Amino acid sequence: MTLSVGQRVRLAADLRLAGSVVPADESSQGTGAFAASLVLAAGIEGTVECVDEHHRQQSHEVREYLRLKSLLDDFGHQMPPASRKQVEEQVGALEEQWVAHQQRMLRVTVRVRLDNGFILDDAPQEAFAPV
Repeated sequence: MTLSVGQRVRLAADLRLAGSVVPADESSQGTGAFAASLVLAAGIEGTVECVDEHHRQQSHEVREYLRLKSLLDDFGHQMPPASRKQVEEQVGALEEQWVAHQQRMLRVTVRVRLDNGFILDDAPQEAFAPV
């Protein structure tokens, strides 16, 4: 499920926001900072304002899988049988890491303006359900 800008959504689970709080009229370096938390209850509705896709970094194993798979696809038919077999075995050994990378390759975050006036920015799209 990918959310889209303008879509109405509902918070799927309770969220607890915690950290340092500074009064708006003071700088972040001010001495008026204190710890606080805010809980937003599941079911609060809002509107998606922005959707950002973040591609995850490739591990060494994933890069090696792509390199070897490309080599095999492009030149496998020209390789001596023993070399081709060795590359096929290496690709097979790295395939599990490649599959895992594909499953978590894209992380989508959203900015949602909740109906109560709060804005959640850089929140994972999985935190919301379509209304």
